[in-house]
Amino acid sequence: MSARAWLALLASGGGRSLENLHEVIARGELAAELVLVISDRPAIGALERCARLGIPALVLSFQELGGAAGFSARVFAELDARQVELCVLAGFLRLVKVPPHWSGRVINIHPALLPAFGGKGFYGDRVHAAVLAAGVKETGCTVHFVDDHYDHGQPILQERVPVQPGDDVHTLAERVFAEEKRALPEAIRKVLAGVQAREA
Repeated sequence: MSARAWLALLASGGGRSLENLHEVIARGELAAELVLVISDRPAIGALERCARLGIPALVLSFQELGGAAGFSARVFAELDARQVELCVLAGFLRLVKVPPHWSGRVINIHPALLPAFGGKGFYGDRVHAAVLAAGVKETGCTVHFVDDHYDHGQPILQERVPVQPGDDVHTLAERVFAEEKRALPEAIRKVLAGVQAREA
């Protein structure tokens, strides 16, 4: 295990969590290096951020690789080839099939308190709209281990956010994202500590 853990990130959208993670690492608050970003689609904000920040990026076609099984096999082959230690899903919309040797080393961040408002089709503003429509008083974010189901694996940590009177999707999303910016690096620290303990 290197002193700085090698991370990969999977993204399908704008890449705000990617840039936040880059900034946390640059400030010396996380002993890691972001060595690869994989996207399932071209011309997204996450790839533009990679180009600006100098982070290697790769676009893989979900359809051309035959769906979840073929796509996942290619993703983890790329990560194995680069000796990546932890894979982070941040705004990634595809189902990932985790190989046995990657169990406990793939995590996802979700903008709600799972198991509420999770599963296929619940992502981004759709989650916050569902929270508001349900009339609940509290939401937040969850970082969890990835298994072979959407938003299903064991939680690592959750941060809570009150739903305020007058909230709309955008105001709620911004407050939840503020917690995500803290939660994801903290969860990565916890998981890497566990990985390092197992390998010691």
